Formats: sequence, C-alpha cells, structure tokens
Amino acid sequence: MSDTTTAEGAAATKGRLSHRQILTILSGLMLGMFLAALDQTIVSSSMRTIADELHGLSLQAWATTAYLITATLSTPLYGKLSDLYGRKPMYLTAISLFLVGSLASGMATSMYELAAFRAFQGLGAGGLMSLALAIITDITAPRERSKYQGYFMAVFGISSVAGPVVGGFFAGIDSFAGITGWRWVFLVNVPIALAALAVVSKVLNLPHTRVEQKVDYWGAVTLAVGLVPLLIVAEQGREWGWGSAASIAMYVIGGLGVVAFIWQERRMGDAALLPLRLFNRPVFRMATLVTVVQGAGMFGAMMSLPLYLQIVKGATPTQAGLQMLPLTLGIMVASLTSGRLISKTGRYKMFAVAGIGLMAAALFALSTITVDTSLNLVMVIAFVIGLGLGASMQTLVLAATNDVRPQDIGVATSAATFFRQIGGTAGTAVFLSILFGTVGDKIAGAVRSAISTPAYAAALAQHPEFAQQLKSGLDVNDTSFLSSLDPTLARPILQGFADSMSTVFLVGGIVLTVGFALVWFLKEKPLSDKSAMEQRAEAEEEGTPTLALAH
Repeated sequence: MSDTTTAEGAAATKGRLSHRQILTILSGLMLGMFLAALDQTIVSSSMRTIADELHGLSLQAWATTAYLITATLSTPLYGKLSDLYGRKPMYLTAISLFLVGSLASGMATSMYELAAFRAFQGLGAGGLMSLALAIITDITAPRERSKYQGYFMAVFGISSVAGPVVGGFFAGIDSFAGITGWRWVFLVNVPIALAALAVVSKVLNLPHTRVEQKVDYWGAVTLAVGLVPLLIVAEQGREWGWGSAASIAMYVIGGLGVVAFIWQERRMGDAALLPLRLFNRPVFRMATLVTVVQGAGMFGAMMSLPLYLQIVKGATPTQAGLQMLPLTLGIMVASLTSGRLISKTGRYKMFAVAGIGLMAAALFALSTITVDTSLNLVMVIAFVIGLGLGASMQTLVLAATNDVRPQDIGVATSAATFFRQIGGTAGTAVFLSILFGTVGDKIAGAVRSAISTPAYAAALAQHPEFAQQLKSGLDVNDTSFLSSLDPTLARPILQGFADSMSTVFLVGGIVLTVGFALVWFLKEKPLSDKSAMEQRAEAEEEGTPTLALAH
C-alpha cells in the first residue's frame, strides 16, 4: 500500500488549527448540517398539503421513504470515500447533490416525480451530517471536541423548531414571489446550499493523505439489498400489514442482503465499507449499540410529541413548532454546558448516563398526559427531553470516535450517524404502529363511556351525520375534521388519541431505560489531547503508519 500526500489547501502546522481557524471551518459545516436537519422537519409538516396539490395523497409516504432510503444508504459510503479521497471534495459533492435534488423537488409536477427527486436529494443528505461530524473530529482533539459539537446540537435543535414553522408558513400560502407556496419548502434550500458551497470552498482547506485502497462497491450493493426492503417495510408495513405477503417478502430479502453484506465486509477487511474490526473495540461497540437504542427512543419522542400538540391540543404545525422551543432550549443548554465541562475535566461518560436517564424519565412523565394536561407542563417535559438529548447525543459520538484510529474517523462517524438513523427508522415504525394500532379501540372505549352521558347524547342527536360516521368507522388517518367538530363530540376522540400516545411514550421510556442500563457498561477512555489530523501529521513526519489513538 502506498501513501501519497496531497493537499486540499494550505496545511496547518503539524495538523494543529487555531480556535479562529476551527470556527471559520465550523461556519461552513453548520450551513451544511442545517440543510439536512431543516429538511427533515420542514417537509414532514407540509407533506399533506403537497400531496393534495399533486393529487397523490395515497403516495405521499413514498416521497419520504425514497429520501430515507438513499440518505441512509449513502451515509457509510460518504464516510469511506472521504477517508480515501478527502473530506472537502465529498462534502462539496453532498451539498451539490442536495442542491440539485431540492431544485428538482421544487419543480415536481406529480408525486412520482417528487419521490424520484427526493431520492436524489437524499443522496446528498447522507453526507451532510456525517461528514460534518467527521471533519470536526479531524480538526479538534477529543478533549476539546464537545465544545464545538455543541454548536452542531444547537443547529439540530433550531431546525427542529424552524422546520415546522417555515413548512407550515409556505404550505399555508397560495404563492410567494410568483411561485406556488409549497414549492418553497424545497426551494428555500437553494440559497442556503449556495452559501454553504461558497463558504466550504473557501474555508475547508485541510491536508489529506491519499490511501490507495479498493472501493468496496459490492459492500454498497449488498447493503442496498439488505436495507432497502427493510426500510420500505418499516415505512409501509402499517399499511400493508406486518404479516402480509409483501412484508414477509421484504423481511426475507432484507435478511439475506444483511447476511451477504456481513460476508462481504469480512472478505474485504480494512477496505470494507464498514470495517467489522471496528466492532472488536469495546468502547466503539457499546457506544454504537447505545446509539441505536437512543435513536429509537429519540425519534419516537420527537415524532409523537408534535402529534400530541397538533391532534389533542389543536395546534397548527407552525404553533406546534413554536411550542417545541423548550426542547431546543434544553438541547442548547445541555450540549454547550456538557461540552465545556468535558473539555475541562476530560470526563464524558456521566453526561451520556445522565442524558439518557433524563430522556427516559421525561418519556415516562409524558406517558401520564391526558387531554386536560397543562400545555406548560408538556413544555417543561420537552425541555427535559432536550437536556437529555444535548447531554448524550454527541457524547456517544465522541466516545466512539475516541476509540478508533485516525484514518478510520470518516467511517466511524458515518457509522454512528448510520446506526442512529437505523434506530430512528425502526423506532418511528414501531411507535406509529402502536399509536394507530391502539387508537381505534381507545376511541371506541371513550365513546362508549361518553355516550351514556346526557350532554354527549344531546350533541350526537344534533349531528346525525357524525352519528352515521361513528357507525361506519372513523378514519383516524385524517384528523382534520376535529377542528370543526362539536367539542363535546370531539372530546372522546381526543381522549382516545391521548391514551394511545401515552402508550407510545411509555414504550419509548422502556426503550430508553434499556439504553440507560447499557450505557453504564460504556468504558470511559481518557480523551486524547491531539486531533486526528495532528496524529496523522506526526506519523507522516516520523515515516511510520498511523497507529491507534494514544490514551
């Protein structure tokens, strides 16, 4: 194997960058990460309007599924290719693909076109978040890294609030600047992506050592065969039926693909898309396992809470976004505070333990909510969830990347992002299935209790069309009728949704309790005082291969 050193720009002295240089690079990374994080929430809050406009309500899930598939599949590929060819060209590629996909999505004329363009957009999204984390891992020492990762968590939190607000605004207007309102949900990415391209092109000038190694294309193919069917069934299984012939076919194909992927990765060794030797490292293995569990609980909570605010409390997507501000505040407070304390003390495990513990406790608290629960109490609990997320999410990435060799930083950070997405996808599928699988019986029980009361019977007599609708069965997939329904008649339905969501939060709390138990087994290794870039520079200066991180 021959190593040829190429410069992406002016190399820093012995790989060490000043605080100012790091912040300059960080500005470009945050723009890229904001693109990916914002897109996840801005589209979900406006998808029903988009589907109505494109006359494809029954196809709307495929626009989300297509994006999810390509974004998840491309994440580990970006990590490996950036280790081989450099972070800057791959990051610019990710932004460019996302830009083109956003522009095309904003011009879609059918749901089929939108699904195809969203798949293309996802090819870029897969690299935006994972490469940003890889780059900050390259240029900062583990001891200092959490201070800078706190900025990323702030971006993540802000986008979770801004997305529904902006998405709801554009979905709610007929046109803006002469263009149909909903198209701006995608077109708003264009100026941000152009700014990111300009900033990254100018400031991301890092040295890179080119490693001559085969690209594991068959690993990418087998990963696709394994994940695509499983992601499809995770998104569509509730509609198809989890035991239907189509779902079983997806399980079988996906299972065979996963087995083929593992065999291929074992065969490729160090050149593998996701080197299996990383999982021989106990800290990386445990941090990854906890990340999967945390991803399931995290996405379950962040999916269910806005639904509660919108369905049970009657908030619009915009209002629900603003009501999630305490969660964002909690993320920012915890991530910035924990980052400074980790830098000062060099200890990080306690923040992962405390963060996941807080999230579990908050979800158990949410499992007690009812129709009449104070909105202020819900927002306080959301703040606690934010504290837990901010303290634990990047701490787990820090633990995983602190345990690998400098030349594996890209694949290690993309693996962390990849497994969190897998956990989140599985968690969302399970939680939605629990919600819609139980809500019918919960509503029926609440209606049976209410119908014996004089007030409900009188209201039902005044609305014979709703009485007929009750007999034929309510469509819980479309809750828009609740806003115009007599409050007396609506209450049992809202109670049914609140009870089902309580069940969802209870299961989420149990999942995170498992994560809380596991994270205690995470071994805390001393954090290195040198960045991956510094270690690579020292190894090249000495003419020796880059060894595992010194602890």
